Amino acid sequence: MTARTTAEKIADLRARLEKAQDPGSERSRAKRDAAGRTTPRQRINALLDEGSFVEIGALGRTPGEENAPYSDGVVTGYGKIDGRPVAIYAHDKTVFGGSVGVTFGKKVCEVMDMAIRIGCPVIGIQDSGGARIQDAVTSLAMYSEIARRQMPLSGRSPQISIMLGKCAGGAVYAPVTTDFVIAVDEEAEMYVTGPAVIKEVTGEEITSAELGGARQQEQNGNVSLVVGSEEEAFDTVRELLDHLPLTCFDEVPTFDAPSDEEIGEDPELDSFMPDDTNAGYDMLDLLPKLGDDENILEIQPNFAPNLITAFGRIDGKTVGFVASQPIQYAGCIDADAADKGARFIRICDAYNIPLVFVVDTPGYLPGVEQEKVGLIHRGAKLAFSVVEATVPKVTLIVRKAYGGAYAVMGSKNLTGDINLAWPTAQIAVMGSAAAVVMLQGKQLAAAPPEQREYMKKLFMDFYDENMTSPYVAAERGYLDAMIQPRDTRLALRRALRQMEGKRESDLPKKHTIMPM
Repeated sequence: MTARTTAEKIADLRARLEKAQDPGSERSRAKRDAAGRTTPRQRINALLDEGSFVEIGALGRTPGEENAPYSDGVVTGYGKIDGRPVAIYAHDKTVFGGSVGVTFGKKVCEVMDMAIRIGCPVIGIQDSGGARIQDAVTSLAMYSEIARRQMPLSGRSPQISIMLGKCAGGAVYAPVTTDFVIAVDEEAEMYVTGPAVIKEVTGEEITSAELGGARQQEQNGNVSLVVGSEEEAFDTVRELLDHLPLTCFDEVPTFDAPSDEEIGEDPELDSFMPDDTNAGYDMLDLLPKLGDDENILEIQPNFAPNLITAFGRIDGKTVGFVASQPIQYAGCIDADAADKGARFIRICDAYNIPLVFVVDTPGYLPGVEQEKVGLIHRGAKLAFSVVEATVPKVTLIVRKAYGGAYAVMGSKNLTGDINLAWPTAQIAVMGSAAAVVMLQGKQLAAAPPEQREYMKKLFMDFYDENMTSPYVAAERGYLDAMIQPRDTRLALRRALRQMEGKRESDLPKKHTIMPM
């Protein structure tokens, strides 16, 4: 019966809104509850500030279907995190498996358009079966509409995806196009084609977890961070947003920082570097000693771990650390590390976050396999990204800085603004062990066997003294200052203050062309 009186109409509205709160079928809801999974609205409310969520499109549903469930498989709206606005959407797996249909797509597009208009981050809580097969081209069109809005948002406002379930087909492309992807271990799965389709087409047999589990996709470079639970994922999003602006036109949040006097000297840093130039150490033990505190948020920690990319704070403001990791491949840069570094640099540059390079690398990783996987063009992307970045770039060379890897890690000639070095720094085309082979190989081969080791050591000592010494670079103007390790925190702080007013623009053109 159609409601006629005002009271009946209000009652009808209440009934519809109540039904829209959890519109999935009884069977789907029971399956979700038995698995211990939360509803999309519970997830949104757990992430946002209490009471701040304002939903839009709650009564949206598939056109032309009288009994179609409300929401169409997605909950959308806006709210606040730590008092700052965000746009948000969350898939509802109990409605059409969280797959994308026409109303679903329009709802997500609406919050993305809102984010573009008002200037705020977009957060997607992903748990989707992919395209809605029964909607045919309409579903594909909505995927394209969503993707079309990601481009104007990209680099303007942060986009974050939280993977809380299986996402297949087109449902994986939207998340990996966002700035950050956070996946819950043993819950999230991502793949373009699932195990059943792969078996049918190629004959290969594999489980969905083996194919696209969070840890596997982390190793594939498709995930920024893997966490242990939904709660940890939401905490990570809050921490991430604390390091990011609302838009590229806004300032990052500023936090309380110790005074210059409090961080003036750290004598422990004078003994940090091992005397043996080939001894390994964990760069993650050093980075927390360089900023305001020990809070470092590492991005992609288990992908290309030979290069560290992390957010920290210096002088109360966010910085992006790009640092060698000597305990992984001796800090060499391989193709994966180059991709990882290039993307992180572009993220920092987009949101006006200064870059701090901490260098201890013997070069690009040599090997046949590296050449096969495209180290040439992928390594060039890292150099390209460094030059393209216009934010302040401060470099600290703590030990080895050899060859092309020296150049791309914020060197003066590749647009590094301020280059600092510890007295333990070694700067050269290559290390002495490689140089003795290249420069003295024939002479050593011709020498009496009993003299070869002595001659080799003599040359290496001479090379280290005269070719890799940081004072050679300092004398030629390629270093701004040689500093005592104990003075590093204050030196970095002063360098960044000096560069605060940096303004740089490219030559007029449409856009750059990245290496292949």
